[in-house]
Amino acid sequence: MQPLEPEDPQSLGAYRLLGRLGAGGMGRVYLARSPGGRTVAVKVVRPELAEDAQFRARFRHEVEIARAVSGAYTAPVVDADTEGRLPWLATAYVLGPPLDEVIGQHGPLPEASVRALGAGLAEALVVIHDAGLVHRDLKPSNVLLAADGPRVIDFGIARAVDGDRMTSTGVVVGSPGFIPPEQAVGEPAGPPGDVFSLGVVLAYAATGQQPFGIGTAASLLYQVVHGTPNLTEMPTSLRPLVLACLQKDPARRPTPRQISAELAPAGAASALHNWLPGPVSSTIAQHASRILDLETPAHGTGTATPPPARTPAEEAPQRTPTTLDGTVSAPAAGTSGASRSRRGFLALGAGVAVAAAGGGAVWAFGGKGGKGGKDPVTDPTGAVTNNKGPTPEAAFTTPANGLSPKALWRKQAKPLSLNYGVPAMTFGDLMVVCGNPLIAHDIVTGEQKWSTPDVTGLSSYLVSGHGLLFFTSPQANGDFVGINPLNGKEAWRSRLGGQLADPRPIAADDKHVYLIATIQDPAATDAAKIRTVVAAVDIGTRQMLWHQERDQGAGEWDVAATTDGRYLVYADNNHNITVREVAHGNQVWTKKVGADSAYRPVLHADKVVIGGKSLRGYDLKTGAERWSVPAGHKNGFSSPLSVAEGVVYGAVVLKGVWAVDANSGSVLWQRELSDPYGPLQFVRAGDSVYGVSYFQEGGIFAFDAKNGAPRWIYRNSANDGLTEDKGGSGVWTLTAAGKRLLVVHGDLLYALPAV
Repeated sequence: MQPLEPEDPQSLGAYRLLGRLGAGGMGRVYLARSPGGRTVAVKVVRPELAEDAQFRARFRHEVEIARAVSGAYTAPVVDADTEGRLPWLATAYVLGPPLDEVIGQHGPLPEASVRALGAGLAEALVVIHDAGLVHRDLKPSNVLLAADGPRVIDFGIARAVDGDRMTSTGVVVGSPGFIPPEQAVGEPAGPPGDVFSLGVVLAYAATGQQPFGIGTAASLLYQVVHGTPNLTEMPTSLRPLVLACLQKDPARRPTPRQISAELAPAGAASALHNWLPGPVSSTIAQHASRILDLETPAHGTGTATPPPARTPAEEAPQRTPTTLDGTVSAPAAGTSGASRSRRGFLALGAGVAVAAAGGGAVWAFGGKGGKGGKDPVTDPTGAVTNNKGPTPEAAFTTPANGLSPKALWRKQAKPLSLNYGVPAMTFGDLMVVCGNPLIAHDIVTGEQKWSTPDVTGLSSYLVSGHGLLFFTSPQANGDFVGINPLNGKEAWRSRLGGQLADPRPIAADDKHVYLIATIQDPAATDAAKIRTVVAAVDIGTRQMLWHQERDQGAGEWDVAATTDGRYLVYADNNHNITVREVAHGNQVWTKKVGADSAYRPVLHADKVVIGGKSLRGYDLKTGAERWSVPAGHKNGFSSPLSVAEGVVYGAVVLKGVWAVDANSGSVLWQRELSDPYGPLQFVRAGDSVYGVSYFQEGGIFAFDAKNGAPRWIYRNSANDGLTEDKGGSGVWTLTAAGKRLLVVHGDLLYALPAV
């Protein structure tokens, strides 16, 4: 990755840029973070292509199709702007290096790893082809190796570029040596062309050599069309399958489903447990650490000004491979943001986002619920004050310690544009899952009850309070809208009358919605005269109650907040914690808490608790540090922390889990974990503490709340007897609802028993 240059924008759409990943015929690609902390790759289209109506139409069509691609081994599209002056596309970032870098550093992969790699890539091609796409540029630099399996990146874009305008001058789209013969001679390449490329990639992974040699583009294209591949170093058991993939006649090549069945009869997932050699796994961990350590650079334009056109030489494809990389994963993106400390993101990793402006409510979503037996009614604000109430709890139990539970139900979320970094919210019998659109499922049966297809932009700026879900309306700039969580319908709206620019909610309670925004003197022309403010909107009157200018040293838009109804507490990307009283917005105190502090504060009684190199408790009213618990590890305590029944639960990556008394700072127990994919986000239910891991390889971990003794680990158990087993790639999030654990894992939704 290269640093940003002076002409590069500091942000694109919702995303704050961290550096350049590469450039190619379509445009530049940047590593970026969403307001909620999700690390993504954003590809922005070159100006001359953006002005081409035919290209823009193809790009729009391909983005629509690519959004439907949601496989375990692909990089999903999480956001896009196809109508702006410069169209762009964002995918979530994979915490893993490209295949070519791994081979260059460690040499060829062992046969078992190649089989697992091939099975995963074949399943990725099944998903891509089923969505109506053809990759057309499958090569080692477009294959990322993550701990839980490979990911295919940059899918669906070659087709948008490959049109009459791009090919009439003799340009061959794709990488010589990896593209199929039909593509090399300028003929249309369908799904069998991707199979040919897969064969080349597998030969390279197994031998460290390209089967058609190296040389100039012209010589490589000639060898692909007329030459014989060199597979003498291939393992004997793999050679026939790779030769079949490399047939010159597309009709004679196997299908991706046939390849997957040959390499992994029980499915790719069965072959991807501990699928890489130890040194490669260490490289993946180091790669993830470097990415998570990145901060937004201080230079750059500071605006969304598009980059200038580049010369053909400058636009030549770069070796940096992660052009459209991702896991989730996840959420659809928000609308702006700045970077955070790596420590502030470790709980959710670099592929997902906490709802940046979701405030404390994001992690404490309890709805109003009901008393049972009455029809829903609303108060003057439109909030639900009575409903039929949750269904009586079932008499299920969890198995004995050491045995993981079976899911009560498992559903694949539809549609799949979810914000995977935000735990489900519960309201009565419903779990509401953040995304675009918002969706609600019955917590007892898993049945989807409603969605909001006519509402967009809900991905990051969504907070819960007064029995409503609040967000900034994308259709009416400056309006706040409240949704009834029982039916997904609008129940409340506040028009701020142009008083604030770009308002974004950060937290809510039963009386107020809190937000950050900007105010600028209409007569001022200097951008420096723009003031950033924090404000409160009265839910009852729908009017702005107060606004207060933020300190000059405060971070920009990347704010995580929580409230107890008395005080509003928020942290920003400049490592400040600020406390304000909610009645008038007066600042009580603010202080720097260190560059390695975990980003999200939590409240307990008169304490503000935050992580970092140490877990610290500050006096809510004075800001004085009352206690501190050192992490004893370079990674520090991750965010988000969880407080339940007076105990703070937190984790240090690669170290273990802590339970700390929120009042005194006494360590109640500390559990060392040898599992590198251990839990980082926690909820308390009954006598157990449940944690989920960022990593696909992780899962759900249950501990005894009294002493931290491990109870069980759930990892997508195949013994559930449930048929919905697609998806599930990426981050895990967890919410407790009575005797149930509600799990979002990529695009899969689960309910597990919690008793």
